[in-house]
Amino acid sequence: HPPPVATSEEEQKRLLRNQPDQPQNPKVLRIAIIGAPNAGKSTLSNQLLGRKVFPVSKKVHTTRCKARGVVTYEDTQLVILDTPGLTTPYKVKRHNLDKAMLTDPWDSMKHADLVLVLVDVSDHWTRNSLSREVLKCLSRFPQIPSVLVLNKVDLLKNKFLLLQLVTELTEGVVNGKKLEVRSAFKQDSSSSAKSPHQITWASPPENRAPESHCLLEADQAQEGSSLDNSSDKRASESRLVTEEAQGPKDYGPRDLKDMKGWPCFQEIFMLAALHGEEVDTLKRYLLMQAKPGPWEFHSGVLTSQSPQEICDNLIREKILEYLPLEVPYGVTQVTELWEEGPSGELFIVQSLLVPRKSHMMMLIGRGGKVISRIAQEAGQDLMNAFLCDVRLKLKVDLKT
Repeated sequence: HPPPVATSEEEQKRLLRNQPDQPQNPKVLRIAIIGAPNAGKSTLSNQLLGRKVFPVSKKVHTTRCKARGVVTYEDTQLVILDTPGLTTPYKVKRHNLDKAMLTDPWDSMKHADLVLVLVDVSDHWTRNSLSREVLKCLSRFPQIPSVLVLNKVDLLKNKFLLLQLVTELTEGVVNGKKLEVRSAFKQDSSSSAKSPHQITWASPPENRAPESHCLLEADQAQEGSSLDNSSDKRASESRLVTEEAQGPKDYGPRDLKDMKGWPCFQEIFMLAALHGEEVDTLKRYLLMQAKPGPWEFHSGVLTSQSPQEICDNLIREKILEYLPLEVPYGVTQVTELWEEGPSGELFIVQSLLVPRKSHMMMLIGRGGKVISRIAQEAGQDLMNAFLCDVRLKLKVDLKT
């Protein structure tokens, strides 16, 4: 079970200052998760941690700064660098964002041992190619191993699209080997062309030898993602087989201009981070990639964020969720009370300051329904993070 986050600033600081309780043969892996805004980076981070400490919303730029999450399992420590979505100076100005959002993902890459590139396959506008910012990031640090993670595969009705997406996002090369798509139709009058399909690995990634072929089978099966081969071979079968390929390691600006994908990925994972599908498979892979080295954090640390930052972020997540368009980006949060009660419960009072009266009315909602819902849901998330009773009161006011 992951440890709870400390409820007091002093306790969290003490934990972060503490010398790590090093095991006999410690191993560590620093992981940078990068991708376009709203690809699901924070959702995946929370699933890997086993507790929600990073804000999640359907709106872009929910994560405003880089924060670290810590997974400690036996003698291995994974340090997850949850970063803002890779963005542009224009979008930073438009959404009134901190300029650090332009530099934080790059800083995370500098300290990473492994990069997870997350792609939302349910977004038909962006899924066929990696963004220019992601490609720039990868080309600047080609020496850092990278892994492609296709997220939200549960939302994809046609699973055969995944074969096409893998080919495009990898430029047809995975782990230095060329991909070939091979199809073989097996006629069977009883099989339906519209039956659901499933994409599976021939075997879990950690069981595959480095030389083995990368194989993706699409067989008739239940919707979802699994590591088991289906015995039903009536449906059509598609395969991605790898052959040796020697690609250049250094890519300049001209090369990137014509590239849609990255030909240096070592592995491909397909998952649905929101529901936790296949996250354990990815977690096992990450634990196996850890190298001997001292832990960075005490095993009691779950995140580098302060309790106040977690509180602000989880409340802002709900504001983003329930207010329309650009309105949430103008809300300023001020904590007026943070107090622990005699039974260990946490009392928090926060003022939400907005620039206009119309925004104020939206945030309060008819009969106070919107602000009550935000307080209730944020309070529940805070209880799960701190593992104690939380009494959260939110007040709405105009900025002066």
